Amino acid sequence: MDPALLREREAFKRRAMATPTVEKKARIEPSYAAPKDVKKARPANAPPKMDASNYKSMSGSSQYRFGVLAKIVKHMRSRHQDGEDHPLTLEDILDETNQLDIGSSVKAWLQGEALKNNPKIEATPDGRFMFKAVYKIKDGKSLLRLLKQQDLKGLGGVLLDDVQESLPHCEKVLKNRASEIVFITRPNDKKKVLFYNDRSANFQVEEDFVKLWRSVAVDAMDDAKIDEYLEKQGIRSMQDHGPKKPAIPKRKKAQNKKRQFKKPRDNEHLADVLETYEDNTLTQSNAVQEIKQNN
Repeated sequence: MDPALLREREAFKRRAMATPTVEKKARIEPSYAAPKDVKKARPANAPPKMDASNYKSMSGSSQYRFGVLAKIVKHMRSRHQDGEDHPLTLEDILDETNQLDIGSSVKAWLQGEALKNNPKIEATPDGRFMFKAVYKIKDGKSLLRLLKQQDLKGLGGVLLDDVQESLPHCEKVLKNRASEIVFITRPNDKKKVLFYNDRSANFQVEEDFVKLWRSVAVDAMDDAKIDEYLEKQGIRSMQDHGPKKPAIPKRKKAQNKKRQFKKPRDNEHLADVLETYEDNTLTQSNAVQEIKQNN
């Protein structure tokens, strides 16, 4: 190779090494950019939050959840009416209702919120559940005791629906106690009401009084017309019957009286001690005037 070309090549290398250069790397942009506002996905096995606004707004799952709850409440009521009032765990309830295949989130909702807040379910301190009846009655004696208390306190009767829900083997008990209970049907909703049949209030009335009582028709008369009729016959109705309200005492109006000032009394008991200085004052003033004139 020509020595001249070798020298030129070496000179070019030296000049190239002496000149500083900055290499600019090409920026490789990703083909897909994840959006910034995408929320992190929840794990599949994480249970949802147990608040009312969450599960009620879920689409599709709320009906399933409340269907499971309704089946549980119905089963607990039926087993209570059959005389089985011992509490059960959630697993036992799901086993008896054939609902062991529900998810963990539904189980957590039932255990932590739904069953505890249901008015027909009572939770025990150890985490078990039992049916919460309207009345704490178990047999015919407790039913009659309830009706007696209602009668003595003037609270009226008890609905048959509530008794059927609360009393185990209700039909059998009512059949055995039929002579001690009075059934009345309400005219507005046709519901039956149970009252205590107080036999001590039964007495024989003469036939003449019964005829007189039945001869008086008061179907088309209200209380005001009955009171007016009784007053015409010289009979006062019991208008003051019932508890009396305490009368509120009226406040006396403050009288705007002008304050009278008492006149000062004469000190008669100090008549011997008091002295009059009017004469001495006049004498002193006259003496002062004479001194001024002489000067």
